[in-house]
Amino acid sequence: MISRGDVEAAWARIRPHVRRTPAIELAGFPWPLALKLESLQVSGSFKGRGAFHKLLASTVPAAGIVAASGGNHGAAAAYAARALGHTAEIFVPTIAAPAKVARLKSYGAVVHQIGAVYEEARAAAAKRAAETGALVVAAYDDPQVFVGAGSVALEFAEQAGFDTLLIAVVGGGLIAGCAAALGETVKVVAVETEGTPTLFEARRAGRPVDVAISGIAADALGASRIGTPNFEIAQQLVRDSVLVTDDAVRDAQRALWEELRLIAEPAGATGLAALMSGAYRPAPGERVATLVCGANTIPSV
Repeated sequence: MISRGDVEAAWARIRPHVRRTPAIELAGFPWPLALKLESLQVSGSFKGRGAFHKLLASTVPAAGIVAASGGNHGAAAAYAARALGHTAEIFVPTIAAPAKVARLKSYGAVVHQIGAVYEEARAAAAKRAAETGALVVAAYDDPQVFVGAGSVALEFAEQAGFDTLLIAVVGGGLIAGCAAALGETVKVVAVETEGTPTLFEARRAGRPVDVAISGIAADALGASRIGTPNFEIAQQLVRDSVLVTDDAVRDAQRALWEELRLIAEPAGATGLAALMSGAYRPAPGERVATLVCGANTIPSV
């Protein structure tokens, strides 16, 4: 299992290539709340950290890289590939948000929209990589990717003090990296929508299981099964797992815009949704933090 030391080493490697995103502390809530604005990260989400680490820690062949994504990971992989001088082919499902597809193309990637869900795009990407010899940059279940993603937690801890960190779960890469970084000293809580409960259901079953994916966050929080190495870390270091409704996510998106003029995609507002809806209720005096982890959407709030 990866450790805090692995995350620290990844952070040192990627630091010249990623942004130190701001953290802010908010008043007006019944508990102290800190937000990490990782939506301002290169490529528009936390995914830039993991993508850069994978490429920097690997030997990239002449065929370049291949990635499958709901959109954010693909954008990060394409951005990192361009920055480091590699070609990229990105496979996304047909439900990927238009804003995310446009961003992929702006980074010079060849984009393939295949399949109704992420898993179908991932199968097509794997087939393409086998044909060309390209490096596969996995979205969430590669330790080289999620130790890079976990660097956001170390950076956040330098910027703000908190007892509890709420993390939106995609395939489990972000929460695995953050839990490895801080899980022994901070309470890490997983937040998923009711339509994307991969970790929640895995915790109930005691192992990764397939789930049906639907709802507002299906494009970004759309993996149908949590990654095995991610689940192993979550079992040891994630204290709790909660679900929120699509309406709660919309309310959180709206609040971020109306109160802070921050654009957040559904996945980026999921942690805040848990607080605003009461899905997670802090104890008196508990210092809570969460990430606005992505902003690759067209504003509609």
